[in-house]
Amino acid sequence: MQIRISWPAGNITATLDAGTPTTQALAKALPLASTAHTWGEEVYFDTGVAVSRETDARQVVEPGTVAFWTDGDALALPYGPTPISRGDECRLASPCNILGSVDGDAGLLATVRSGDPIRVELIEE
Repeated sequence: MQIRISWPAGNITATLDAGTPTTQALAKALPLASTAHTWGEEVYFDTGVAVSRETDARQVVEPGTVAFWTDGDALALPYGPTPISRGDECRLASPCNILGSVDGDAGLLATVRSGDPIRVELIEE
């Protein structure tokens, strides 16, 4: 399953694992509009979707991971270190459900500013 995430300065696509309960819940909510927040080199935003933490949730992930932060009902898109990272790792605020990954350069997320309008939509096959 592919999604497009757009903000005033650009957009990215991401490929998600359609088999997870979180991805299925998110897909039902698309398209969605939200307000971006930044935390170190991570962009996150509220989705209005509430799900439980999955058994394989992780806190330390690769740059470009598409994660769902269950504590904040938010998508979390890390592209580099956050304020709690050790070294160059991408450490999320708490363990998050892993949905998939950004296609191409996750560094494009550096152009997202806190307060930017953000839109997520399903890319129809």
